[in-house]
This record gives sequence, C-alpha cells and structure tokens, in this order.
Amino acid sequence: MDTALITGATDGIGKQTALELAARGFRVLVHGRTLASASKACDEIRAKVMAAKLEPVHGDLSSLAEVRRLADDARRIAPALKVLVNNAGVYMNAFGRSADGFEMTFAVNHLAHFLLTNLLLEPLRKAGRARVVHVSSVAHTRGAFELDTINEPSTFSPYRAYAASKLANVLFSNALARRLRADGVTSNALHPGVITTKLLKAGFNMSGASVQRGSETSVFLAVSPLVEGITGRYFSDAREASPSSLSNDEAFQLGLWERSVTWTGL
Repeated sequence: MDTALITGATDGIGKQTALELAARGFRVLVHGRTLASASKACDEIRAKVMAAKLEPVHGDLSSLAEVRRLADDARRIAPALKVLVNNAGVYMNAFGRSADGFEMTFAVNHLAHFLLTNLLLEPLRKAGRARVVHVSSVAHTRGAFELDTINEPSTFSPYRAYAASKLANVLFSNALARRLRADGVTSNALHPGVITTKLLKAGFNMSGASVQRGSETSVFLAVSPLVEGITGRYFSDAREASPSSLSNDEAFQLGLWERSVTWTGL
C-alpha cells in the first residue's frame, strides 16, 4: 500500500486531499499542529471513508525543531513515501516571528516545507516514482522579495508576505525538480483556486469554491497517470499553467535554496 503525507490536513483543502487519497487506497499520514487535531481529523475522514488507512502525525510548523521531529515520525511510520503534499499555509495580518526568529508567513509556508521535504528525501527515493506536490497560489505572480530583508518588520505587509511565501513555494518546487530528476521523484506546484478556507477568510474576508474543488489539482498531481514523470511545472484546474517569470529564474532559485539551507540548519 502506497503512503502519502499531507501537511495541514486537519481542515480545508488538506483534509479533503487526505480524504480523496484515502478513498483511492493510500495510507495517509494526516498532519496537524497537535496530535489531538490530527487524530480528530482522522476520525472525521474515517466516518466518510470507512476503509481509510490513516495515521495521525503532528508538529507545529512554526518551529524547525518540531519539523525535524515530524520528519522523524514520518520516516519511522513510512520508510517509503510515495506522495508528499506540502499543503499547510498561513496568512498573517500582523508581523510575527517564528520560534526560530523568522517572519511567520515565510517560516511556515516555505522554510518548514523546505526542511521537511529535504529530511524525507530518503523515503521518497525509496518509494520509486514518488511525487512532491507544493500548494502555492496565483498570488505568487505578485510575489517578490529580497533574501536579506524578508525577515525584517520594515518590509512586512500581510499580502506582500503571503505572495512572497507562495513565490518561494514555486521557486523551491522548480529547484527540487532539477535536483531529483535523476532519482525519478517529481516536484510540481499548483494554484488550488479561490477556495473557502480559514486562510481565505483570515486574509481576504471572502469565500470561494468548495474544498472539494480546491483539492482537485493536488489529487491530480498526486495520482494521475497523465503527469507521470512530469516535473518542475505549475498547474491550475488540473492543467499546466504559466507561472511567473521570476519563479523560473534559476539564479534566484539557487539563492533561495542556499539561504534556506543555512536558515534551517540542513
């Protein structure tokens, strides 16, 4: 049985993605910030998918130490990992710092997933033809940042920080794709649509389409034979789309990668 790990799977798009993959026969590691929230989500998914094989895992993604512990737990439970969906995300309306001193939006949306993915490369390679799926946003097309000032309060605005973090998702996805191409592990990013989630309400005070619609492209990239071997691309509505030109800047990708290695202590 193939195993998938989905971050931020206790509600919204992540929870629906976990349900959809469980219904397709995956064993799903359901990640939440706490064990209680992850276990509750597992119970709610089982109520809809009676045969679901689920494992609750937990870790506060604003703490790199907890990300490392989450990776340890995931490797113990799943020595081979077929799918990793980097789904969790936050939208901060005020500047705040993570446990490690980084701007909170960037810490959770990028640095946590950068570290987690790199710590799970061994089980991804072991699974064979594994897939890494990065939930970005069309907001990445408005993203821009300077590596030397991204953690400074003086440069912060809620939307600017969110768009920068979503750009970082695509930059990371593209750089990872090149590094893993020889291993047969694919890496693709996506825009899920404007979906009714806690993040959308917190950041934009609006509602959108259903979480079922929001999970469609994540599930497509996780399981569809149509994207077997496709890597380093960006998708929307389960179709390839054009990302920002900045996201394809290999020098910028490398700069972010190298700085992220330093920041996360890899």
